[in-house]
Amino acid sequence: MDPKSLRYAESHEWVFLDGDVATIGITKFAVEQLTDLVFIELPAIGRKIQAKEPFGEIESVKAVSDLYCPVAGEVIETNAVVKADATKIADDPFGAGWLIKLRVPAGTTLDHLLTPEQYERQLAEEQH
Repeated sequence: MDPKSLRYAESHEWVFLDGDVATIGITKFAVEQLTDLVFIELPAIGRKIQAKEPFGEIESVKAVSDLYCPVAGEVIETNAVVKADATKIADDPFGAGWLIKLRVPAGTTLDHLLTPEQYERQLAEEQH
């Protein structure tokens, strides 16, 4: 996916909305901050998650971090490839390294999330 077509949470998750399905992952910046990924815990299919609620954990050699859901919905798919090998997230965080897919309520928008430009500004501020 093109990072310019996504919306971002301040906690470094991205979301792509296609109809009533939201695909969620973590950004390249988040992967770089975590460094060597070793394990990921993702939610069960059918779990209902609220926006800003933790939906799993990602573990690197230096830390365990919660993953926060940018939008509310019901988990309809998790990425088996990254569950089997968390290092695959680092290979393609905006594509094959996606984490979960949610069915979101009708009328869901991403207006509350950061645009690519806003997210870039946030990164610039965090790195100073």
